[in-house]
Amino acid sequence: MIAYCGVECTECPAYIATKANDDKLREEAAKIWTEQYKHEIRPDQINCTGCKSEGKRFFFCRICGIKKCAAEKGHETCAQCPDFGCEKIDGLMQMDPNVKKALEGQRQQLGK
Repeated sequence: MIAYCGVECTECPAYIATKANDDKLREEAAKIWTEQYKHEIRPDQINCTGCKSEGKRFFFCRICGIKKCAAEKGHETCAQCPDFGCEKIDGLMQMDPNVKKALEGQRQQLGK
């Protein structure tokens, strides 16, 4: 399952910690993401069964403007969008090189 932002959900620390029900993994992810995203993230917020799932979602993903935008436009990911690189996804790509790499790879596969 690929999230709207291009991340492979099964490789995401929140997804892995949730599936394993592992509080140590939640603590590690919270610490890393707090530093990376410059926003306090607590271990109890690290619960997710995938961006597009009906189950638990990481709290940022529930309010994510990227997700809302892509879904409203009918895109599976931002890679499909003609406005790729807009301010909605650009900030996340700058903070997380994995997002940028994933989306650029998807765009190459789409021939964009």
